[in-house]
Amino acid sequence: MPAAENPAAPRLEANLRLDRGDFRLEASLDARLSGVTAVFGPSGCGKTTLLRAIAGLEREARGRIAFDGTVWQDDRTFIPTRERRAGLVFQDARLFSHLTVRGNILYGHRRTPADERIFQPETVIRLMALEPLLGRRVSSLSGGERQRVSFARAVLATPRLLLMDEPLASLDQDRKEEILPFIERLAGELAIPTLYVSHEIDEVVRLASDLVLVSDGRVVASGPIEEVSNRFDLRSYAGRLDAGSIIRMRVAGHDEETGITRFAFAGGEVIGPRVDLPEGAAINLRVRSRDVAIALDRPGRTSILNVLPGRVVEIGPNDGPQAHVLLDVGTALWARIMRRSVNELELRPGRPVYALIKAVAVDRRSLGRPTAMDLSLEERDAAPPDGRR
Repeated sequence: MPAAENPAAPRLEANLRLDRGDFRLEASLDARLSGVTAVFGPSGCGKTTLLRAIAGLEREARGRIAFDGTVWQDDRTFIPTRERRAGLVFQDARLFSHLTVRGNILYGHRRTPADERIFQPETVIRLMALEPLLGRRVSSLSGGERQRVSFARAVLATPRLLLMDEPLASLDQDRKEEILPFIERLAGELAIPTLYVSHEIDEVVRLASDLVLVSDGRVVASGPIEEVSNRFDLRSYAGRLDAGSIIRMRVAGHDEETGITRFAFAGGEVIGPRVDLPEGAAINLRVRSRDVAIALDRPGRTSILNVLPGRVVEIGPNDGPQAHVLLDVGTALWARIMRRSVNELELRPGRPVYALIKAVAVDRRSLGRPTAMDLSLEERDAAPPDGRR
């Protein structure tokens, strides 16, 4: 079921228009922000322009922006970027080359009145694992280290809102996986509401509890990630979601002997390869529609570990030889099967069925993080052909 909106979370209202050459931003957004809200869409759709306008970096943008009851911009008001108390993190770290890591981290902190400071430098330095780097010049840092410094600098300026514009875009996959846990800590342990721009679905699945979908300069949908990702009418906008389902779950437990993790949701549990998370941790599971099969009867002895009772809710319009079938298994779940199967099984709205999902379909692409299965495959591929090291 969609996550309930938190009425105590700060509210962001934005109704903006900006014309720039052939591009027009004409976006409206009204959302409660807690945790990470992903701003998702293809390159060039206006995600970064929207974020920059919210930050106050687009003076030509017209309209209204209000955050947590404070008007940042309207026909009579324009609050400068610094006074909006929005922390900014860009693709490139934009550090001060003449300062050490410590100097960069404390730059905004020292300019924030003492009575307005929320976070202690020691706390943020520990969370970002920057203790060994404090005395170094930024020119000696790796790309991942530079971004961790930029995160710490933004947080210690005591932002009410963090704005991240594809902060991992310049990093390779290994460095991305190194940095992602630090972004989770900012939104989780420090409870800073974060708008996170990305066109990478893996990052969105791993980080976000809510989703803002942008296309051609417009916000076409926003809300809990499982709600937006399951809307069939948004498939043309969110093609990278593969008309699949993103389900908000919690880690229910691990079986060390068999190397599996149990993920609990409103309809029951899903089993997948083990992930390195504690019991109770929230996690998004992306179930690709192509990985879901449908049966009228509960299978007997089978290798498929996930058999979920449910019912047919909707069958998508004619899509050639394939069909998209929306199921209710305690949450929305899309299955992509052949239209011949729809006919032979006589599927129709309301019909009881079983959804079948292979446990091996729960992988890095499903969770935005490596599973024990992914890691074992990587170790195998890295080993010399004759097994010698």
